[in-house]
Formats: sequence, structure tokens, C-alpha cells
Amino acid sequence: MSDFPTKARVVIIGGGIVGTSSLYHLAKKGWTDCVLLEKNELTAGSTWHAAGNVPTFSTSWSIMNMQRYSTELYAGLAEEVDYPMNYHQTGSIRLAHSKERIQEFERACAMGRYQGIEMEMWTPEQAKENYPFLETHDLEGVLFDPTDGDIDPAQVTQALAKGARDMGAKILRFTPATGVTQKEDKTWIVHTEKGDIECDFVVNAGGYYAQRIGEMFKPYGGRTVPMMVMEHQYLLTEQIPEIEEHVKTTGKKLPLIRDVDVSYYLRQEKNGYNLGPYEPNCKAHWVDADDAMPEDFSFQLWQEDIDRIEDIVVDAMARVPLMETSGVSSVINGPIPYAPDGLPLIGPMPGVDNAFEACVFTFGIAQGGGAGKVLAEWIVDGHTEWDMWSVDPRRYTDYTDQDYCNQKGVEVYGNEYAMHFPRHEWPAGRDKKLSPVHEMTKAKGAVYGVYNGWERANWFAQDGDDTSEDSTHTWGRSGPWAQRIKEECEAVRDAVGILDLPGFSRFNLEGEGAAEWLRGMVTGGLPKAGRMNLVYFSDDRGRILTEMSCMRHAEDHFTMITAGTAQWHDFELLKKDLPAGLSLTDHTTEWGTMIVTGPKTRELFEGLGTEADLTSGWLTHQDAVVAGTPCRLVRVSFAGELGWEVHCLNENQAALYTAITGAGAKPFGMYALDSLRLEKGYRAWKGDLSSDYSMLEGGLGRFVKLDKPQDFRGKAAIQSEKQQGVKKGFVTLIVDAGDTDAPYMSCIWKDGEIVGETTSGGWGYRVNASIALGMVRADLAVPGTELEVEIYGEKCRAVVQEDQPIWDPANERLRA
Repeated sequence: MSDFPTKARVVIIGGGIVGTSSLYHLAKKGWTDCVLLEKNELTAGSTWHAAGNVPTFSTSWSIMNMQRYSTELYAGLAEEVDYPMNYHQTGSIRLAHSKERIQEFERACAMGRYQGIEMEMWTPEQAKENYPFLETHDLEGVLFDPTDGDIDPAQVTQALAKGARDMGAKILRFTPATGVTQKEDKTWIVHTEKGDIECDFVVNAGGYYAQRIGEMFKPYGGRTVPMMVMEHQYLLTEQIPEIEEHVKTTGKKLPLIRDVDVSYYLRQEKNGYNLGPYEPNCKAHWVDADDAMPEDFSFQLWQEDIDRIEDIVVDAMARVPLMETSGVSSVINGPIPYAPDGLPLIGPMPGVDNAFEACVFTFGIAQGGGAGKVLAEWIVDGHTEWDMWSVDPRRYTDYTDQDYCNQKGVEVYGNEYAMHFPRHEWPAGRDKKLSPVHEMTKAKGAVYGVYNGWERANWFAQDGDDTSEDSTHTWGRSGPWAQRIKEECEAVRDAVGILDLPGFSRFNLEGEGAAEWLRGMVTGGLPKAGRMNLVYFSDDRGRILTEMSCMRHAEDHFTMITAGTAQWHDFELLKKDLPAGLSLTDHTTEWGTMIVTGPKTRELFEGLGTEADLTSGWLTHQDAVVAGTPCRLVRVSFAGELGWEVHCLNENQAALYTAITGAGAKPFGMYALDSLRLEKGYRAWKGDLSSDYSMLEGGLGRFVKLDKPQDFRGKAAIQSEKQQGVKKGFVTLIVDAGDTDAPYMSCIWKDGEIVGETTSGGWGYRVNASIALGMVRADLAVPGTELEVEIYGEKCRAVVQEDQPIWDPANERLRA
């Protein structure tokens, strides 16, 4: 091929809507010398048979942002690229059968309003007025989203492709990638049967082929892509005269219905219906050797299995009796890829330099426009406009074996519209990573949650407590856990508590020049040998990338400790610019951590015959022997009381846990820890500590040293922001909450205007109040300012507190 491109900035593998959107957005950012490879025709995978719904609804702030952007892009795309498209923004009505569903809708409504989407709550009567064929007698309420609708998947993909081509990008159809080779300078050669293409970056946008494509990158540090494939069916009815008449009379299509408690959508398709169920009795595909994925499944479907969805079809006919007047014209049954949490993979490919992923989209049409924007920002700018941790491929680590992916995919599909309650833990794919003392905590009544694959105790039940899954189906604060959390917090306040914390991310950094290099990476200073402190990393905009505890052993020897879920994210942050001669190693799975904290902790350790200096001050660390067992004692406490973290090798943890609990320490869980840290104003990773906020907005100015000589990333941006003043300010609020506390991204109001958002919230058992941490307009971040926090539709009075901990403001207890 004379016009075959042998060089490109980026090669994208996969020609569905996400691949073409990525190419289009790269070209929009000026990177026009990019190439997309498609093994067949564009749209040959899941895009081809997709129903084409384009909702904005989500209870995730970042996913809603991404989907909102898609609707805005698609609305003007046809005119921009001169390619006609069928895009119907009909609006949608979501049906609520319960108070809990109303609360979920109210939360999404508030988030939508904040993003400029005019969602509103309707009564069942209003829904009937706008959808005369709908039965509403058993509904509690309805959410109306005016931006929802549907689009032709092939047309929008071809429109994005045309736009990319018009700007100079190239698309090679019938050109599968056959392999990749990484050169010494970490750039790439992508191999095809038609020739090789040298490029700076590669993108896996392979849809349900993404795992197969991912295997090409394993020699260069890659891993098996965490995904599986589900069957998804939707049926089309024959044409219905009443619908045709309704369109003629009103001049518009019917809104799309989502009966989320039954688990289906129902939308007008021409003058008939498209019914798409997400049935609990679902079926995975290509999950065993007898059912291997074929080499090419382009433009293919599976045999229909309508018996599996019969109950949902019957329910939909009762909801809209008009459906019963029409027969089924066709059933579409095609493959849909699923990641273990149902969200796509967008961002840096874990472990592989200059490679990215934009794959495993369950709702690719709705998210495709926004996904292309996000991916192009990752590649060109090195960061994204919105914090996109929700889709970052590094949110998964080494626990996502195929069994886990298969179990979670089936679970997510069968619960596609389920409510994600704050105390609910999904049961599939559990026990992938267990603490050395797991059986001990289990025997003490631990009720577990999953943190980066690790089972950690959320709370400790006593005999007779309800630990059923059903008991967690509430947005409310109260439940069987509430009294136990209170007791656990009081034990930490009054005596000694112990929390087993498996999976703390732990990296060892050493080598000549390590300290100087680290000074150039972090915004602030480093501790002296024998001490530790918090260090922060910002991006070029001065926004918060991550927080680590930095423990210094010698001049050039450090242990960096960070959140469990941050393991791969933070390791890559350190590794990316690591100079030759420095060593960075991950010891997360070799060590255990226990928080031992409370005013009587020193007495407890003394009683165990501890060979350590228990008078050593706050933020010190030392090698020690406790109850005859070696460990490291770290004088710090996320709970805000006198205490230590006890770090030890796995083989030593059982002896230490036995001795410490035997001496009277009461086990407490993650729920209690969250309450305790809120009372101290301590930030949580990817909630309060997010790249949506700058270091200064986040109230972290004391961790920034602008006068140090090192030109750390974001220094210039932080200097500029300091001169101009911040637009937002971090606040702690006491909220006059009712039965529920403020979840992440609850709207904060002042005089009828949204002025900020919460970043986390919960009940403080030591101060007996509902607490929210959040970001507000800078002029309102003043102690005593009265605001309102909208919690599941209810506006609750809130007061800005002093810029200090609510509990023990002078930190006298933890420094005792």
C-alpha cells in the first residue's frame, strides 16, 4: 500500500464508537497524525448491535460528567462534521417503586442540576400526563431527564470517523493488529499484515476483544485485562398504530421508560417498542474452554433465548398494556463486555509505558463521546479535566483473576439498575486476599468489606445482630452496625482499639540520591531519619494527585505508604520518572499493619513487655519487640488518639494480634475509622483528595514549600494560584442531618444557589454530630457561615467550622 502510514503519534486498535471517538478527540487537540486499526468494518463489534441509548443518569459524578458530555457532543456533531444522524433526545422517565429509590433519584437529580442537566422529580400523575399509555398506580414517583434519548450507533461512529478523517487522521479497515514491539526508548511498533507502524503511544480500544489484544502487551509489563463477556438481549415489537397516532398528535416521540426496580428499559422504536431487560437469570459467554471466543465475531449474534427474559416481558406489558397489542418482530442477542464493576477501562495501561486502554464499555454509546475526550486528555495533556479514578484501569490490581471477573460480571449485569447503598457489600468474588489474622477477626464477629481485593472488617457484630445483605439496603445511618460502631469509637476514645488493616500499599525507595529526587517530586519537605510525615504529589495544574506517608530510615532510604486502592496508581507515579541507580520495590503483600490506638495504648504496650521507647514523639518510628515479636512501631494514628501503627511481616502478625487483643484492645472496623477520621478532618483518598481540586483549594498549603529550590510538578501553577487567590475552599461542616449523612458529591447551597459539594460525610460518635467535608466558594469558607447540604433531596442546615479538628482541636490527645 503506497499510502500505508509507517509512522504515527498514536495507533488505536479497535474501530467501534470508543476507538473512533478517541481518534476524533486526538485530532481535535491537534494530534492529527494518528491511526486507527480495525480488523473488519467500523462498528463490527458491540457497537453494531447496540441499542443506542444515551442516558446521562448516574450516581457517579465522573460518569455523569462523561455521559453528559456525550449528549452535548452528539447534539451538534451532525452539523459539525456534515454527516446526518438520527439522534432523538426524547427525555426519559425512571420509575420508583420505593422510598429508597426516590432517595437515589433525588441524589442524581441534584448532581445533574449541578452539571447543568435540568432533571426533575415528577409525581406519577405527571408521568401519566406525559406518557398516556403508562400504568402508574403502584409508583412512588418518577425521575424525568430531558437530555436522555437514543442515537443510531453506526451513524454516530461514522460521523466521528468522518470528523477525524477530515482533520487528517487515518483509519485502516480490514487491518488487524497482529502484535506490538516496544523499542528501547519505550515507543512502539505495531505490526499488521500490511506493514508496521512506528508510534509514540498505543491504545487498546478492542471492545470485547480487549483481553486478547491485551495479551500482546504482557512481555512489556502488562497483565490480563480484567473483563468478561455477557449475553444481552433486547426485543423489537411490530408497529403499533396508537404510537403512530400519538406522534402525529403531539409531534414528538414517547419518552424512554426505565423501570429500574424490575430491570428493563422500554423505548419507542419507529412506531413500535424496543424492550431491553437486564435479567438476573443472565448468561456469560466465552468463559470456558468449550466456549472459546472465536477469532472473529464481527457482525454476528447469538441465538435468542426469550424464555430467560419472559418474566420481565410480562411485567413490561403490565406497565404499558399497549405492548400486548403487538407481536415480537425480532430479538437481538449480542456480546457486551463487562469489567468487574461494570465501568469501562480508560487511562494508562497498568505496568506498560506509553500504552493506554479505552475498552470494556458496557454502555459504549452513552459513554463513547466522553471517553474519547478523557482518553485524548490522558495522552496529550498527561491528565484529565475531571478526576476519572472511577474508570482508571489501575483501580484493579492482582486479585482480578478470570474467576473473579466472571463472577462479578454476572453479578453486575443481573443488578444493572440496583441501588448502591453505602453499607452494602456485593457478595460475588470474595475472599481473594485475606489477612494473616482473617480467621481471628472472623471469630470475633467481623463483617467484611473489600478494599483493593483485601477483606477488611467494616464492623464487628455480636450474637443476635442482623448481618444479612437485606439489612444493608438503606441510605440511612441506622442499622445493626450503628450501635457497634458507636461502641468501637468509644473504645478508641476511652481505652484501646485495634484495627487490622491488610493491604496498605507499601513501597521501598533507596539508592544514592533518593532524597534529592524525592524532594523534586513532592510539594513539601521530607522527614529526618527516624521520623515520618505526609507528602503530596501534584500534577502540572497544581492539583492533588496523591498523598503518601513518607517514613525515612536513612539519608537515602524511605518507605512510602499509601492507600490500599492506590497501590498500582502510586507505584507507577513513583516509577515513571525514577532515575537509574534508584531502587523502588513493592512490599504490600509481605507486610501487615495494625492500628492500635486510644488513651491507654501506652499502658497496654508496657504491660506486654515492649522493648521500645514509648515516650518517642508524634511522627517517629522505631524497630521494636512487642510480646517477644519483632515489628516496627510508628507513632501516628488516623483515628486522632494516642496510638501507634504496628507494622510487621506477615508471619509475625498472628502472634502480635493475639497478644494485643489478649491485653484488652477492642477490635474496631473501617466504619469506625471513617467516623474517627472525619472528626479530625483527615482526608480520604479519591474523595477529599482528588485531582478535581488544587493543593491550595484542598487546604493543604502547609504541605507546599514554594521556597525550596526543587521545581516540583505544579509549582508554577500553585505560585500563580496563591497570587490570584483560590476559587474554592475546603471546609468542615456540622450538618443538622436527619436519618442520613451526606454522601460524596452532595450539593451545598447558599441563598438558593449551589455553591459547592461535599467530598465525604458521616456521623461523628465522639462529637455526636453529622459531619461533612467539602469544597465551597472561597468567600463562604469562613467559620460560622451558614449553608445547606442537600441530602437525598432534603436541604439540611450546615455550619462551617473553624479550620481545625472538631475533636481535640489542639491535638493534645494524639500527642500525649
